[in-house]
Amino acid sequence: MTAALITLLAFIIDWIAGDPPRWPHPVRLVGRLIAWLEKAARRRAAGRPAFLGPAGLILALTVVVSTLAAVWLILSLTSWLWSVLWFLAATYLVFSALCLRDLRQQTGRVERYLRDGYLKEARLNLSLVVGRDTDSLDEDDARRATIETLAENLSDGLIAPLFYLALGGPLLAWGYKAVNTLDSMIGYKNERYLELGRFSARLDDAANYIPARLAALLLILTARLLKYDWRRARAVWARDGRLHPSPNSGQPEAAMAGALNIRLGGPSYYDGALSDKPFINQGGGQAGPEDFEAAQRLVVGASLLMLALALAVLIMFTGRWGWLL
Repeated sequence: MTAALITLLAFIIDWIAGDPPRWPHPVRLVGRLIAWLEKAARRRAAGRPAFLGPAGLILALTVVVSTLAAVWLILSLTSWLWSVLWFLAATYLVFSALCLRDLRQQTGRVERYLRDGYLKEARLNLSLVVGRDTDSLDEDDARRATIETLAENLSDGLIAPLFYLALGGPLLAWGYKAVNTLDSMIGYKNERYLELGRFSARLDDAANYIPARLAALLLILTARLLKYDWRRARAVWARDGRLHPSPNSGQPEAAMAGALNIRLGGPSYYDGALSDKPFINQGGGQAGPEDFEAAQRLVVGASLLMLALALAVLIMFTGRWGWLL
């Protein structure tokens, strides 16, 4: 029961507090390690571009192993010192692996600017949560991108951490967070990162394979519970879930597009280069403010369903996985 209690408490804290900007956050520490190792790898690879691929593999493994070791040491040391300290440390590690409040706040800020007619401010805030170029997006494009990032980050920021937490406690949850942070920093398919980030990108694809499809299924179930068009969500997911260049991002995006009957995806620019992505739910309508509100409700509902699933697993198998907590 302790594992389930920690998970529930951490989810509630994230719901209430989110990520206070002045607090230290483990993801930022992982990011600094990645940035430092990238500089070291590029220094070693100067004049030897063939070295970037192996260097990227070593970089990724170093980050993941270091993160796992740090989490294990924190939990082992606090357990040895004082059980209450261990409980607090485990709760903080689980809380900091989740991002539901931040996701809702950041995307909600973009939507508020769009509704008030402040397109420039909406683009600027959108650029903080998406990888694409936002400078030339119109209102419809910006709202579509906002709903896409809601669907994608549901998988990356909620479903996947809870999935790995249920399997192996904070240790596996933070192993996943390390992989996901690697992909977000160096997993780009451009000239700068194609070789250095190749292994990180593939590792992230593998880590997200099951959670992305689970996110789509939970969105479809939530659509049914909330009286949205779950049948269309299921059909669009089955038809368009593989249209995205990423093997995983299109899964929850397709379910979301079908549930709301809106069109997502389409061509986008990244660092000035066109990515000619196909549309998801090509025949759907343009997203409006009411669709954004519905998308947030679907994300919250799917997150709560995943929390319930994770709690059920932790309660049933706490004896088996308790040592990882």
